[in-house]
Amino acid sequence: MMDRRRFLTFSAVGAAAGSLGACSLWSADRAAEPGGSGPADLRMSFGPAETDIDLGGVSVPTWAYGNQVPGPEIRLRKGQRLHASLTNKLPGADTTIHWHGLAIPNPMDGVPVLTQPPTPVGQTFEYDFVIPDSGTYYYHSHVGTQLDRGLYGPIVIEDPDEGDAYDDELVVVLDDWIDGTGTTPDQVLENLRTTGMRDMGDMGPDAGITPSTPMGGDGGDVVYPYYLINGRVSDDPQVADFRPGQRIRLRVINAGGDTVFVVAVPNHAMTITHTDGFPVVPEQADSVILGMGERFDAIITLESSVPVVAAAYRKDGHARMNLRVSNAATGADIDDFVSTLRTMVPLDTASLAAAPEVNLPPGDPDRVIDMRLAGPVDGYNWTINGRLYDPPNDGYPVEPGERVRIRYINESAMVHPMHLHGHTFQVMTPTGGTGADGFKPMARKDTVLVAPLATIDVDIDTNNPGRWITHCHNVYHLDAGLATFIYYE
Repeated sequence: MMDRRRFLTFSAVGAAAGSLGACSLWSADRAAEPGGSGPADLRMSFGPAETDIDLGGVSVPTWAYGNQVPGPEIRLRKGQRLHASLTNKLPGADTTIHWHGLAIPNPMDGVPVLTQPPTPVGQTFEYDFVIPDSGTYYYHSHVGTQLDRGLYGPIVIEDPDEGDAYDDELVVVLDDWIDGTGTTPDQVLENLRTTGMRDMGDMGPDAGITPSTPMGGDGGDVVYPYYLINGRVSDDPQVADFRPGQRIRLRVINAGGDTVFVVAVPNHAMTITHTDGFPVVPEQADSVILGMGERFDAIITLESSVPVVAAAYRKDGHARMNLRVSNAATGADIDDFVSTLRTMVPLDTASLAAAPEVNLPPGDPDRVIDMRLAGPVDGYNWTINGRLYDPPNDGYPVEPGERVRIRYINESAMVHPMHLHGHTFQVMTPTGGTGADGFKPMARKDTVLVAPLATIDVDIDTNNPGRWITHCHNVYHLDAGLATFIYYE
């Protein structure tokens, strides 16, 4: 591995595009913006297609970008312009690309019907936007269950001012995998629609919530045969080499379809520095719970070879990768640690305080929108305020320049990672006071875990006009209706 600073230098002169060129996805236009002082553009092309992928001794047919899972990493800096050309090579299916977490112009957001027609087979769609914020993000298809195949990849937006805090970094992409193992995500969804869910039992007053199960007793609707980190199963994990004493920044992304993960590094405390791209007041944690679509950044100081472990929440199975120090083995058996991890009290990143410089300006909301999350109803349907997602109908109008509070009210027995496009919201925790003093501002995020029978309040400023979907980032809940949108000119 090259160290982080050498990578940035390498990337700045355009050689990074060449290092990814084997995928035939990338080209770089390194001409500066007019005047010669602005950041360079990056031009790239996507050709999602059917392919066979080796997950580490497990070969599966799936859909992927550039014949790899995850897709190639996009690495830019705030203020750069990204030109991305999508040519659909899939077998008989429309597609799009959504740039998860980036508050970009509405026509570039990649949501069928709301922001663009889905791109048919053989056709091309051009994405073109300026990167608004630094942080850890990812891209993925926003059509049907395609995210639960291999159509996703990481985005890293560099902040040069953060360089002194760590020596090297590692992108860690979590996933649950079922495609090509005798079924497909489309078939899984059809089976859920046909047979419904298993009985979740009586929710009771707490829906199974305990300190070690903060998101309730139900881990999801789908049983997965494999869990992955960076496209590798736990029996044949990726290995990354480091030197003793190095400070490593982990950029952790949950790209799963139906699985919340609990993430930890044995015998190494993690200093959490960011969630969903935005900085927080740093806090140490032994484990972090991460919903689908959520990300966190953490710094660890490596003292010995150690795995990164992601245990599937309330499911059997885990993912791992190995951080190797001085070529020493990490050991293969981590079952005891996984069992211990399931009893630990994980950190929910929504409970962290935002760094002061990214807090929204104080103020009471101009309007409040309640969104009641319910299901399954009438078989396998999930609703918001009793309605299935029906774009472009049934949205919620707001006005530009408003402070809007969305209240995600979970009336179901399952956790829902709720994601809002086009904005980063501030989680607002009730304090028992009145008015502006009745809520304490917490982390800036774009995806938040809403536990069973819980309510999460989030505030946004309406400063990015368009039609913006908000939805559960469980792929199957979204496709079964658990979404709506806000809109303003």
